[in-house]
Amino acid sequence: MGEKKTNPIVINDVEYIFEDMTQKQQAMVSHCSDLDRKIQSTQFNLDQLSVGKEAFISMLVADLEKEEEIVE
Repeated sequence: MGEKKTNPIVINDVEYIFEDMTQKQQAMVSHCSDLDRKIQSTQFNLDQLSVGKEAFISMLVADLEKEEEIVE
């Protein structure tokens, strides 16, 4: 027969088997995994927004400096 596939999870340097956990514990692990994905996605979006803002600030500064050269 085939081997039973297990998913080890390490918490505080202790390895646990997901399938051996209670449904409540499995749900908490799933919540933690989902939150990790959401945090990574949010950080990715924040990085994009920050870079976008800096690009607009650079364009604004360049445009303002161009106007100052024309006025002088």
